[in-house]
Amino acid sequence: MNLNAVIIAGGIGSRFWPLSRKQRPKQFLPIISKQTMIEETIQRISPKIPPSQIHTIANRQQTHMLTELVPQLPAKNLLIEPQGKNTAPCLLLATGFIYLKDPESVIAVLPADHLIRDHSHFLKKLESAAAAADKSNHLITFGIPPSFPATGYGYIRFSRKSPSSYSGENFFRVKEFKEKPDQKTALRFLKSGTYFWNSGMFIWKARVFAENLKRYAPEMFSYWQQILEALKNRKSNQLNDIFHEIPSISIDYALMEKTQEVLMSPGDFGWSDVGSWSSLLDIWDKDQNQNALRGEAITIDTENCLVHNPDKLTALIGVKDLVIVNTEDALLICRKNQDQKVKQVVATLQKKGQKKYL
Repeated sequence: MNLNAVIIAGGIGSRFWPLSRKQRPKQFLPIISKQTMIEETIQRISPKIPPSQIHTIANRQQTHMLTELVPQLPAKNLLIEPQGKNTAPCLLLATGFIYLKDPESVIAVLPADHLIRDHSHFLKKLESAAAAADKSNHLITFGIPPSFPATGYGYIRFSRKSPSSYSGENFFRVKEFKEKPDQKTALRFLKSGTYFWNSGMFIWKARVFAENLKRYAPEMFSYWQQILEALKNRKSNQLNDIFHEIPSISIDYALMEKTQEVLMSPGDFGWSDVGSWSSLLDIWDKDQNQNALRGEAITIDTENCLVHNPDKLTALIGVKDLVIVNTEDALLICRKNQDQKVKQVVATLQKKGQKKYL
């Protein structure tokens, strides 16, 4: 099996403002360890996938950062998306690049900014998923067993009947992908036992990906053909024109919700999408009062707070459930259950044209 990885390294990471900025988004920050998240991701898969078969896809500026950050990857593997158009266009480009070298290649699509605690189990599951993609002619995904009725994740509905087995792991037939639910619906999903969180990780054979596009997403298949032609001819201007026209759409909407050929394996390897500041309360070390602190701090009658203020002393008195993030030019203070609204701050700054804070 020719196993490759495509790491989606684009995006602006707006939920981690003010630390995450356009010039240095979340995946390029040492949020969960001393390494950046993209370095963590590459290091995690390196025991199974050599650098020669690891690819990244991001915009030109981000790719320039990657050349310095991950010099072990060949320059030709650092793919540049001409324009940010969500995950479907970038994955058509990345899969097409590998397809032209070997249509039978198996590709693991991985976000650059997730946390996985159990590396060895993840690699075992990845190996099994690659075997399933290679032998079954299905598209494969990992579903995360839900631990609470989350409204911030999409869900995967699957059948527990007659699972397929590859390399000792079970794979279940996916019935449908569901968008982020309201609280009542999320609770129903959790109780049913047949809905897992959508991890955003996919494993597919390049040829099978193309066949699914042709059958279930003919509009995107037309762009796939154009992208292949541009890659064959090495015409960057042609790629620019294609990306100008191609819809800005996620791979979930464009293909995964339409195809009938998806298998899911439980992603029971300690996953977190690290989707907000408050999620770090479950990742960073905490003191006896459940405060997660980066930087010197004095806390008095303070509980369940997250502080990122590495260059100054922070004193907290009589507060709880706060997120406090201090940078050179901006300070964020919010309740931890309101941190999803950080994106609204970024949107407001964009609307006001205050680019220096973006």
